[in-house]
Amino acid sequence: MPLRLPPLPALRFFEAAGRHQSFKLAAAELNVTPSAISHGIVGLEQSLGVELFVREPRGISLTAAGADYLSYVSEAFSLIAIGTQRLPNHRTNRPIALSCAPTLASRWLLPRLAAFRSRWPNANVTVDTSHRQVGFPVDGFDFAIRLSRAPVAGTAWTRLFGERLVPVCSPAYVDTLRDEHGKVDLRHATLIHVNSASEDWQAWFDRVAIDGVAIDRVAIDGVATDGVPIDGIDLNDGLRVDTIQLAFEAASMGLGVALGRRPLVDRDLASGALVEASPQTIASSTAYWLVSAQNADSAAHRPELLDFKQWLLSEAEPFANPSDGDAAGLHRARH
Repeated sequence: MPLRLPPLPALRFFEAAGRHQSFKLAAAELNVTPSAISHGIVGLEQSLGVELFVREPRGISLTAAGADYLSYVSEAFSLIAIGTQRLPNHRTNRPIALSCAPTLASRWLLPRLAAFRSRWPNANVTVDTSHRQVGFPVDGFDFAIRLSRAPVAGTAWTRLFGERLVPVCSPAYVDTLRDEHGKVDLRHATLIHVNSASEDWQAWFDRVAIDGVAIDRVAIDGVATDGVPIDGIDLNDGLRVDTIQLAFEAASMGLGVALGRRPLVDRDLASGALVEASPQTIASSTAYWLVSAQNADSAAHRPELLDFKQWLLSEAEPFANPSDGDAAGLHRARH
C-alpha cells in the first residue's frame, strides 16, 4: 500500500517557517507571499488534524507537536538533498556555496579568495551575505561562517578565530581627545555604537574595568553597569549605526570613536585611515565558526569542499589566538 504523504509544497512551507520561526522570513526565502505560507500551513494543519504553530500578535512559535514534526520533516528534506547530490553527474561542477556576514565577507574573506582561485582555478565560489538562517543541506549551502559564543547542535562547527576589540578613530580625531599631557581622554569622545553587535562598548568598558586597567588612567575607575555613566562617559550617548562597516566608515570620517574588531579593522589600521584610540584590547567572548552539515559524505563526491574548508582554516589560523597587544594581525594585513 503506497504511503500517504501530506502535500509536499505545504511541507516545504512548514519546514522553512519552523526553521525561521517566521512566516515572513519563510516567504522571502521561498519567493512567495506570507499569505501563501500561512494558508499552506493552515491546510497542512487541517489535513494532519493537529496545530503546528501558536499564533500570537508578536509572532509565531512551534507547538510541542510542531517541534517534534519539524525534526522529521527537516531530516526528510535533508535526505532528499543529500541523495540528489549523490546522483551520478549531478551538477558536479556547481559552485561552493557559502553564507557569510557582509562585513566579514568584504573585509576578510574576499581579499583572500584570489589566493584560493589561483590554487584551485576550476573551483567556483558563491558568497551569500543575506541575513537569514541557513538549513543544511536543504538550502543548497555547503558552508556558513557564523559569529557565536559556542557551537549549536545539529550541524558541524569548526572554530576559525575570535575578534579582538579596540577603540579606533581617525588620526585627526584622536588629536582632539588629548589632554594637556598628551594622553587620550575618552570622556571627550563621541562613541559610535553598532546596534546589531552582540558585544559593543559596554563589554569593552566592563572588561577593562574588571581587568583592573584604567583607560589612560583618566577615563574609567570602576566596574560599569548598563546605561550608567562611567566617570563622565554615558553609554546611552553617541552615534548609533546598524552595521560594523558603517561604524568603521563613520570613525574614519572623524565622527567619533568606534570599537574596532580585529582582524576586520586591520586593513584600516595598516593604511592609517584609523588609529587606536586606546592601547587596551580585549578578546571578544564570541568567535567566527565555519558551519556545515554534520553528514560530510558529500566531500567524497565533491573533493573541492574539503579543499575549501582546509584552505579557510589555514587562512584563519594566524588570527586564532593572538595575545593582548600582539601586532601580528596588523603586520600580516600589510603583507
